[in-house]
Amino acid sequence: MQKLMTFMQQRFAPKVNKITKNVWIASIQDAVMGVLPFILVGSLITLLSLINEIKLILPDLTLINSFSFGLLGLFVAFLIPYNVLDKNKIHDKKVIAGLASIALYLMVIMPVINENGQFVVAFDRFGAGGMFVSIIVGLFVGIIMLLFSKFSFFSKESSLPDFIIVWFDTLIPIALLLAVGWIFMKFNIDFFDIIVTLLDPLQNIGQSFIGFVLICFLMAFLYSFGISTWVLNPIIFPIMVKGIADNAALASQGLDPVNINTQEVVYTGWVAFGGIGYTLPLGILLLFAASSRLKAIGRATIVPSIFNINEPIVFGAPIVFNPMLMIPFWINGLVMPIITYLVLHLGWVSIPAKAFQLWYLPYPISTYLVNGDWRGIILFLAMAALSFLIWYPFFKVYDNQELKQEKEASL
Repeated sequence: MQKLMTFMQQRFAPKVNKITKNVWIASIQDAVMGVLPFILVGSLITLLSLINEIKLILPDLTLINSFSFGLLGLFVAFLIPYNVLDKNKIHDKKVIAGLASIALYLMVIMPVINENGQFVVAFDRFGAGGMFVSIIVGLFVGIIMLLFSKFSFFSKESSLPDFIIVWFDTLIPIALLLAVGWIFMKFNIDFFDIIVTLLDPLQNIGQSFIGFVLICFLMAFLYSFGISTWVLNPIIFPIMVKGIADNAALASQGLDPVNINTQEVVYTGWVAFGGIGYTLPLGILLLFAASSRLKAIGRATIVPSIFNINEPIVFGAPIVFNPMLMIPFWINGLVMPIITYLVLHLGWVSIPAKAFQLWYLPYPISTYLVNGDWRGIILFLAMAALSFLIWYPFFKVYDNQELKQEKEASL
């Protein structure tokens, strides 16, 4: 265990943190963060729609959901090159880069312009289903705009206004990007279908039992070494949002949803009680600690934990680089996804079919709202009880150790 701790602290964690600071990875992460408000708006509409299922008193608000959650691909296409140029301190061209990316994205998702001049495209190509496409387009545009950022038609001593210089200096990269889009449209190359087909194996792996459990465990494992779970977002976010979008499409056709690896299941439904690693049971146990230090930590962290914000307890208890608490943290990160997947896959609890990512709502309120299935609450309660049993022996030993140290220090 000590060898693992040393390796993770001195070699692995610094390398991973270096990767997360890479301009390209960070740009994708920031793009994902940037669209979260729209995801939350879509989730609020889902919440309001539950009222109408009880009594029809509100108008149909699904259009708001369609033009928030349903446009994620378009938003990400803009944000990635914008962030790439912003992080490279090329601030005068970052908006143009984002706009060029939108233009290219619209071209490669194969719209049809009919004889009446109408622009026709399947609406689902704007949303979560096009997330991988938007990431690839955004990175490509970022590369091209960054390459041409060092080129200028004018000398540094030019007296022309800066905005005019930017106009002319971006003509070539914009024309090049649109020419790429023209080639796809001219030769009827459906880039959207190509990327979806190529990445289907990744999507299938992510939605499999092994993929789901591995992703959830990796989040807990990396987090226990102080590495933010956001490092995995460029991979898991598209898988999860496409998963719930596909579930919604299946439900609209009267079919049963099949994708379990969604944010609704992981963060809002069952896997992250108190946050990744099922930390709220530990927070409750800390309130009854004999150690004054641990009891104080419990009091300070319990409220954030109730709302599934577990940074205070992860770094305050601490769980990070603390073998006594890392082990139950890992066990929870492995056992809870296994139980969740098996129960949902067997049909004992309904798989969520609507975007509902209000992850800060306390469990089991959010657990019920993700699918409206009361059996999900029973599943949660059973998992919470099991988590207490997992945490308790490790907590007890840790509490006794801390109490002993406090007594020795007081002598």
